[in-house]
Amino acid sequence: MSYDNGVLKQHWDVVVIGTGMGGATIGYALARKGKRVLFCEKGRSPLLDGSAIRGAYVEETFPRPEVAQGNYAQRLFLGGRCRDEWTDGASARNVRFVPYIGNGAGGSSALYGMAMERFSPRDFTPGSRGRNAPHDSSASSWPITYEQLAPYYEAAERLYRVRGEGNATRGDDRMGYVGPPPPLSPAARELCELFQRKGLHPYRLPVACELVPDCTGCQGFLCARNCKNDSGRACLAPAMDRGAALLDEFEVLNLEADAHRVSGALGVWRGRQVTLSADVFVLAAGALETPRILLRSASPVWRRGLANESGLVGKNLMRHLIDLWLVFTAARPGPADYTKEIAFNDLYDADESRLGSVQSFGRLPPARSMLREMSEDARRGPFPPLAMMLNGVRPLLEPFIGAVFSRGIVLASIVEDFPYPENQVTVNDAAHRPRGFHYRIREPERRRIALMRDRMKGLLKPHRHLLIRQAENNRRLAHACGTCRFGHDPRTSVLDASNRAHGISNLYVVDGSFFPSSGGTNPGLTIAANALRVADIVVPGTIRR
Repeated sequence: MSYDNGVLKQHWDVVVIGTGMGGATIGYALARKGKRVLFCEKGRSPLLDGSAIRGAYVEETFPRPEVAQGNYAQRLFLGGRCRDEWTDGASARNVRFVPYIGNGAGGSSALYGMAMERFSPRDFTPGSRGRNAPHDSSASSWPITYEQLAPYYEAAERLYRVRGEGNATRGDDRMGYVGPPPPLSPAARELCELFQRKGLHPYRLPVACELVPDCTGCQGFLCARNCKNDSGRACLAPAMDRGAALLDEFEVLNLEADAHRVSGALGVWRGRQVTLSADVFVLAAGALETPRILLRSASPVWRRGLANESGLVGKNLMRHLIDLWLVFTAARPGPADYTKEIAFNDLYDADESRLGSVQSFGRLPPARSMLREMSEDARRGPFPPLAMMLNGVRPLLEPFIGAVFSRGIVLASIVEDFPYPENQVTVNDAAHRPRGFHYRIREPERRRIALMRDRMKGLLKPHRHLLIRQAENNRRLAHACGTCRFGHDPRTSVLDASNRAHGISNLYVVDGSFFPSSGGTNPGLTIAANALRVADIVVPGTIRR
């Protein structure tokens, strides 16, 4: 199809902005029902271009640690990663960095470790937890129940070919798993036995993974072996087979709307401004970019930003507070033993503090990447000479740290975050740049992080272990969500229970922005299941029950 005469000038049934877990899933569901769907993706699509960097972290493709910024940004682009700098306004120095999120076909799901787990039924009633966080803005409940989402969870598990063992710790026993996960590695089995002796209830983490021999999980980079069932593979490509179109390298600037309806999406494609036309618009650009697009869409009708009568667009930014634990087991992990294998929820579902879950992390980023980041943090911090020292010893440290990393198995402790209006995405000036956010961890979360660390140290004994502190690191915007929460009351939410923007008849938001609370496990399956639910609202009967 000609872009000039077809895609760009056509009036579509649905324009979907973003091809991550929410956007690709709803677009596929609507394309299956015969809707003419156009996907807009800011990054590059390997489906249309074979130049993508696959099978390795982008940083591993550089011959030396320091690379010209222009080249570095282009390599990130080819690796399906964000290349835009964001400013952390909560830092005294307004630290600028490039977040580790996806840009390209599949969005951040193209980089994920394939963990696809349901939220607990209790996650849908966050106000019932007896928290000690007096200034957060938690809703008493989600506007939908677990029971309402359950059939869509099952459909999403089938769609993404999730492999699991029917564990009912996060819901009912009716799962859409396509089969069991691969056998446990000896190191993971050793940890399972340790946790069982400690009175915990470890289980096999459900993963959206094909049983490709020697799969290494591809955590943090594009899969090279068609093993990872990300949203590009599971939904975007099949949608295109059904007639949907994809416009990649298209950055949406703003949405054009009157008081009740969106009429167009204005964006830049190959250096030219283009306005796309459709009956329905779906925002799924991620919890950082989606509110930014809405705020940039301010007009005489929507003075504070599109869909922002409540003033909550961009606010209540949450992320999971994740630490990494390198555990040295008697069984040495092999080259293929870095997939996500096990998890336990005893510190979340049974513990009164409701800390979060613990799960396999996969492979750590390369030592080169971590040392480079440490050097940048030191340069921007109060002791810049430390950066010079780190730069000087990096060539010596890299092989040593790499050897240490290869000797252990990595776990991630995930502490649930709470929503605060002050934590928000910002648009700073008339040019709407730079991209910015303000996020500060409050004292209740600091106490829970410290408690999780204390509990983990006790649970891992007698194994030697190394804590890699990441929970307070704003560079790690893991599982960002909450910036366009849904709810029943237009005064306290951006979206209604159907994920439609309050007051706008044809605008839906289906990425992690809609979460009223962050939950205690990976958000991917919940985003996908909800996207199927919204597709069933836009076109009833979309999902076969």
